Amino acid sequence: MQTFEAQEQISHTSTKSYSRNDWQGGYKSLKQEFDYWIDDIEGQIPPELNGTLFRNGPGLLDINGQPIHHPFDGDGMISRITFSNGRAHFRNRFVRTAGYLEEQKAGKLLYRGVFGTQKPGGWLANAFDFKLKNIANTNIIYWGNKLLALWEAAEPHRLDPYTLETLGKEYFNGVLSEGEAFSAHPRFDPSCEFDDSKPCLVNFSIKPGLSTTFTIFELDTTGRIIRKHAHSVPGFAFIHDFAITPNYCIFFHNPVTFNPIPFVLGMRGAGECIKFQPNQPTRVIIIPRRILPQDKRKKVQILETQSGFVFHHANAFEQGNEIIIDSICYESLPEVEPESDFRQTDFDALKPGQLWRFHLNLQQQTVRRNLLESRCCEFPTLHPQKVGRSHRYLYIGAAHAPNGNAPLQAFLKMDLESGERQLWSAAPRGFASEPVFVPRPHSQKEDDGWVLALVYDASRDRSDVVILDARNFNQEPIARLHLKHHIPYGLHGNFTPEVFV
Repeated sequence: MQTFEAQEQISHTSTKSYSRNDWQGGYKSLKQEFDYWIDDIEGQIPPELNGTLFRNGPGLLDINGQPIHHPFDGDGMISRITFSNGRAHFRNRFVRTAGYLEEQKAGKLLYRGVFGTQKPGGWLANAFDFKLKNIANTNIIYWGNKLLALWEAAEPHRLDPYTLETLGKEYFNGVLSEGEAFSAHPRFDPSCEFDDSKPCLVNFSIKPGLSTTFTIFELDTTGRIIRKHAHSVPGFAFIHDFAITPNYCIFFHNPVTFNPIPFVLGMRGAGECIKFQPNQPTRVIIIPRRILPQDKRKKVQILETQSGFVFHHANAFEQGNEIIIDSICYESLPEVEPESDFRQTDFDALKPGQLWRFHLNLQQQTVRRNLLESRCCEFPTLHPQKVGRSHRYLYIGAAHAPNGNAPLQAFLKMDLESGERQLWSAAPRGFASEPVFVPRPHSQKEDDGWVLALVYDASRDRSDVVILDARNFNQEPIARLHLKHHIPYGLHGNFTPEVFV
């Protein structure tokens, strides 16, 4: 494993920091479900680290040997790592969605996937079939004493946090209707100004078409939806994430078009029918979080900036007449090709995601931006008390080398005040995932805590739970918890101080 100085020396050589064969190892199904205490540990788990890390992602990359076309089409598998009194317990379980159970019983693909997975039988077997499987594979949150597996195109699935048993779909006491979307990227406001400074969860859904309807949901600490309002915006929108401030929700409306005909005729998945429009601007949509009847002058604002594609935002905050938002921006959308194999991705042919800061001037209706980090990076995280507020530190999954595009193999700590960068790398044979920042109990400093993440180790074909000291990445991890198996590359997850074992 490499610290910042060592990796900088390696990165200036002509050899890659990874082999594609090693990277491909993290894209195998994990069909077993485990339940055990983790005893193979390097270092020591901090005794004051108590709580549960939940992770979600596609656990199946095939159905009985029939490969899916894109990992985003894979059935959701929850991993739970519980920390308690210096020990750690692992459990994983698939979300028993209706589609998962049907396909496991049939032993074959029965559903088309959004990102190109087709049922056997060619286009005739797929034409005019619009029924999609709720795969519950994108995020997992614990809120209002409920554990919810999220997929942005439909309602959540509720799970038992101890056993990970699937309990059914969650409709929030009838506020959600059957099949209504509830995004996989909620934001947790640590101190909501509308609710006596109590925490709340803010989420959204989009219903795309010739115009797109944005619906904003806000949930109190009991899990009750206390605010819900919808807004129509012209044009087709393809949006995965958003950011919040105390007063606003901010969306980046990426410049894309959708041609439904190949999807309708069974020739392509819906995701393969989305095309990036490089000559069109990216639109920034700013929606007030609270709109009272007397606030008719409060309305949706739409600003424009140069073309780009954003999957994930790090954070946003208000500063005078501006909203500042830090986002991972790509030069264009990495499009899913019908005959492509995601395991054969040519990283050198793709532009990297980089961290940019956007200044949205609400008074002048202008946007300016500046590059914060040129290194290929994704999955930003920060101290949970800084969500929607000015922040100093960000933690991001990153490439090993400072230039070019590559798989994530490292974790980068960014000090936005001093400009200092710290990087811990798992190269050459380790591959990184989304980091999660966990504050130390009763800590007063923004970077006083730990960064938790899963790292796939190709040398052993197993995954590790890595615990890094968030104050100092220029050292080896505090602990590496060696699992008995690998975990396929996941998407998102969250930490709760609640202990489930």
